[in-house]
Amino acid sequence: MKRSVFLVLTIIFTVSLSYAIILDITPDDINTEIANAIKAGDAAKLATYFNSTIDLTVPDNDGTFSKAQAELIVKDFFSKNPPKSFVVNHSGSSNDGSLFSVGTYISGSKSYRTYFLVKKTTATFSIQQLQFELQ
Repeated sequence: MKRSVFLVLTIIFTVSLSYAIILDITPDDINTEIANAIKAGDAAKLATYFNSTIDLTVPDNDGTFSKAQAELIVKDFFSKNPPKSFVVNHSGSSNDGSLFSVGTYISGSKSYRTYFLVKKTTATFSIQQLQFELQ
């Protein structure tokens, strides 16, 4: 009996801690995580922050895509345009709690104006819009 109670309490504690960690993500944390994924050219890591559908713009491809489709498109973009650097030039928020960042993505001799829009959905933040536009 004591063992069962201990097991149940352990599970409850673990689940509660997990929710606390998820809910503790700050706007600065999410912007930093997204920027680091872009800087590393890591499409898989970046896609973990995608909404179930995302408005995506990359050279030669523009539209609304599922999370899986968008990940493949971004992976292709990163493979054709490997990151040399990425810098966030400006970040902000709106009254509805949306966050946005504008940055510069450098690949070889090409420079891309980069924009992402993040909204909080239920308990997490997710990317609603992502753009890489050649400057």
